[in-house]
Amino acid sequence: MMQRLKVFVLMAGLTALLVILGGYFGGQQGAILFFVLAAVMNFGMFWFSDKAVLRMYKARIVSPEDAPELYQMVDRLRQRAELPMPTLAIAPSEQPNAFATGRSHKKAVVCVTAGLLKLVDRRELEGVVAHELAHVKHNHMLVSTVAATMAGAIALLASVARWGAILGGGRNADRNPLALIVMSIVAPLAAMIVQMAISRANEFQADRTGAQIAGATEGLSSALQRLDAYSRKIPMQVNPAAAQLAIVNPLAAVRGRGFTKLFSTHPPTEERVARLGELRGL
Repeated sequence: MMQRLKVFVLMAGLTALLVILGGYFGGQQGAILFFVLAAVMNFGMFWFSDKAVLRMYKARIVSPEDAPELYQMVDRLRQRAELPMPTLAIAPSEQPNAFATGRSHKKAVVCVTAGLLKLVDRRELEGVVAHELAHVKHNHMLVSTVAATMAGAIALLASVARWGAILGGGRNADRNPLALIVMSIVAPLAAMIVQMAISRANEFQADRTGAQIAGATEGLSSALQRLDAYSRKIPMQVNPAAAQLAIVNPLAAVRGRGFTKLFSTHPPTEERVARLGELRGL
C-alpha cells in the first residue's frame, strides 16, 4: 500500500510540474494541453514502464530452455520468498549487474546481465538474485520503475523547454527567459533526487531481505564488492534514468564523498557490506 501511495505522489508531482510548465509556455491552453500529456504519460508509466526499462538496458526475455540453470536457481529462491515465478531477462552488457522491474508480484521481471552470469560464482549469483527478489517482495520495483521512466520523460521535456527558451520560444520567454531555462534544468534534477531518495533506502532493505532469502549474507556481500569493482572497469551503455534500478550503480565509476555522497543513487558499497556483516548467523 505504501509503495502505491509513493507512485501516486510521484504521478501527482509530475502532473503538477507539467501543468505549471504548460501554463508558463502557453497560458490556460498550454496548461490544459500539458495536463492531458501528463495523464497519458502517467497511464503509460504505470502499465508499460517495465518494458521501457528493459529497452533502456537492451534486455531480452529468456525462456527456461534459454537459461535452464538460472531458471532453476530463481525458481528455488522465489519459493523461499513465497513469490510467483518472475519473468527472466538477460541484458547484453559485459558489466556484471542486475535489476528487478514490473508493477506487481505477478508481473515482476528479474534481469541479469551477461557479465553477471560469467564473472560471479554460484553463491554470489544466488545472493544477487535473492536481492532482486527482495525488491519484488517489498514492491520496490514499482516505485523505482515509475521513477526511472518519469525521470527520462522529464529530462526529455526539459530539454525541449531549454532549447525553446534559448531559441526564443514560449509566451513568457521574452519577459523572463532565465527563469524558463532554470526551470528546465531544475525539473530533471528534481526527478533524479526523487530516485536517489527512493533507491538508497530500498537497497538496505533489499540487502537484508535478500540475505534472509538466500539463507546467508556471504554470497551477497562478496557479490556487492565484486560488482562494485567491475563497475569501475567495465562501462555500461544505459539511459542514466534507469541506472538507479541496478543492484550496483552501472554509471558510478567514482563514488562520491562528503557533499557529493548525498547525490549517489546507491548507498556506498562498503556500508552495505558492513550492514550485511552485522546480520551473519541468519
